[in-house]
Amino acid sequence: MLDIEKLIAFWRHGAQEDLTVAQELLERGRIRHGLFFLHLALEKLLKAHVCRQTRDLAPRVHNLVRLAELAALHLPESCKDTLAAMNPFAIAGRYPDSLFPLPPPEEVRGYAERVQEVFTCLMRLLSQ
Repeated sequence: MLDIEKLIAFWRHGAQEDLTVAQELLERGRIRHGLFFLHLALEKLLKAHVCRQTRDLAPRVHNLVRLAELAALHLPESCKDTLAAMNPFAIAGRYPDSLFPLPPPEEVRGYAERVQEVFTCLMRLLSQ
C-alpha cells in the first residue's frame, strides 16, 4: 500500500532542494543547468500535487502543463503560461541534440522570478 503523505513529502522536499540548487547555479552563471533545475523544482512540486489528487504515484512525465492538469489544479493563466514557458528547459537539460541559444540575462532573471511566484503558489496550495 502506498503511503501518499510520504510520497508528497518526498516530492515537496526534492522541489525545495532543487529550487535552491537552481538559484545557486544561476548565481554562478550556469544558465542552462539553472533553468533545468528551475523546471525540475516545478515538476517535483506538481508531482506532489498529482499524488495528492490521484492518491497514486505520479507519472514519469516532464510536461509541467500536463502535470498541472493531472493534479486538477485551477491555476491563473499567468501560472499556466510560466509552466508552458519552462517546458523547453527540461529537454535542453536532458538531451544535448536539443540545445538552443540561452536567453539573455534579463530574460533568465524573469524566468527565475516567475518560477518563484508559481512555486510559492503551488506550495501554498499543497499546504491547504
